[in-house]
Amino acid sequence: MSDQRQQNWDGLRSDGAFDVIVVGGGINGIGVYRELALQGVRVLLVERNDFCSGCSAAPSRMIHGGLRYLENGEFDLVRESLRERDALLENAPHLVRPLPTVIPIKSVFSGLLNSAASFFGLSGKPSSRGALPIKLGLSLYDWVTRTRRLLPKHTFQSRKSTLSSWPKLTPDLRFSATYHDAWISHPERLGIELLTDTARQAPACVAMNYAEVSPQAGRFQIACNRTGEKAVVSARVVVNATGAWLDDTIAQISGSPDRERLVSGTKGSHLIIDNPEMEEALAGHMVYFENADGRVCIVFPYLGKVLAGSTDIRVNSAKRVRCEDAERDYILESLRLVFPEIDVPIEDVVFSYAGIRPLPKSDQDFTGRISRGHYTKRLDGDVPQLCMVGGKWTTFRAFAEQTADEVLRELGQPRKKDTLALPIGGGKDFPKERHALAKTLEKEFGISSDRSAYLAQTYGTAAAELQEIYSAREPDQPIVGSQLTVNEILYLLRNEFVETVSDLVLRRTSLAIDGSVSMEAIEQLTSLIRRERNLTPQEAEQQRSDLIQELNDYHGVSRQMLEARVQKIGAKNAC
Repeated sequence: MSDQRQQNWDGLRSDGAFDVIVVGGGINGIGVYRELALQGVRVLLVERNDFCSGCSAAPSRMIHGGLRYLENGEFDLVRESLRERDALLENAPHLVRPLPTVIPIKSVFSGLLNSAASFFGLSGKPSSRGALPIKLGLSLYDWVTRTRRLLPKHTFQSRKSTLSSWPKLTPDLRFSATYHDAWISHPERLGIELLTDTARQAPACVAMNYAEVSPQAGRFQIACNRTGEKAVVSARVVVNATGAWLDDTIAQISGSPDRERLVSGTKGSHLIIDNPEMEEALAGHMVYFENADGRVCIVFPYLGKVLAGSTDIRVNSAKRVRCEDAERDYILESLRLVFPEIDVPIEDVVFSYAGIRPLPKSDQDFTGRISRGHYTKRLDGDVPQLCMVGGKWTTFRAFAEQTADEVLRELGQPRKKDTLALPIGGGKDFPKERHALAKTLEKEFGISSDRSAYLAQTYGTAAAELQEIYSAREPDQPIVGSQLTVNEILYLLRNEFVETVSDLVLRRTSLAIDGSVSMEAIEQLTSLIRRERNLTPQEAEQQRSDLIQELNDYHGVSRQMLEARVQKIGAKNAC
């Protein structure tokens, strides 16, 4: 057990009286935990697995206003999403950055009646979107952000101009539109930064991953999934932020298994593709396009690779999911619609991931018409339970604020602090000139320009603290095949709630998702966590084998792929 976890566990046992328990450590749960903690409320956050390891680890990596939501008439959601997008661009500029986006357009008037169909309750798939409805939508986008514009207004291009900028884009287009949204490089890291900020600002609050909560005679038992230790705590309100598992958690906490379900999930899968030709063809833009079935798809440059998605498949129960072969083929086939000349074989897929979107229950036939909005549902009981239904990554802060205000009314306490303009983690004091931080780090610590750029983009202004703490530990060593170093991993182990080698590979770093994790890197990290955590050889081997199995079962990364990467790295170093 880490010192950080031991301190949290000791805090539970010494004082188990909390105002609020938040169940679920995804981005919505973390968001409301922070909101309440900053209002002076004593909060306990309990997550069954690792923080941001469920649906929050499987987004499209977009921070966006929801252009498509206009068809559903969700204008308030679009307005909220654009406000939150701009807030994240300012509050976490190291992780959230502008994303210029191009829309290939093949017609003029098609899709004009999509919004009308939604208004009249029709549930079928929308018609293909033509130039006129896209123009109307983007004009509304620009109008909503007119008073505090952070990103450029949209533009339209002719076929000739479009193909001049993107020569490998499908030639059967008639126009294109370009607008700006944003993308997030490390969503799981943003969740961790929210937690570390909260730990500094509200030390009486406690956040526990790998723990479970169960009712016990008017109080609650917290069980550690790592050691089996238990503690009894009390609370005046419970916030259920378990996303796709919301209805299961209601039954677990309130003992009401037969009530009507609140969540109706859909599964979204994505691919990470190592195809330099595709990355070059994108020219730094995302392509936002329609597949043959009317589903909106995306493809954009991501951490030196290409991210493509996604599927939208209705699911009947909450469980861990993976990108199935049919979904992989669906996404790869979609890319041929926009870049017909570029071959993207299955072998180019270096990582895949999937999650269940926790959408409000809906009878819509076409899943794209299910609302991406959010609301809360209060359940009576000895300890009232406030359920967070729906939501998406972009609007997590707004949803957390809404939920926190309802909890504060329940507690009879006023709001003390607003978080709309509150910096997150390494976004604090981030310079206006993006490259200035990297130059400062390079000069102050005498590190290479590549290393300083990586630190600035990953940790923001917190990189200086990391580098200062561990710069005296010489010599530092790289983690094979990546920009990570041994001292950096030690920092993560000691400060970022890491319990397993899977936490390191899948969520605290980009080793897995950028395709750089190899068998050699896993061995190196396992050795580090074994020494740091005093694990037995058997415990360390179990963590190692669990990670290898997890990569194979849920991310399409086989043992053979991991071993082949060792050989590839060796060949590269030999050159």
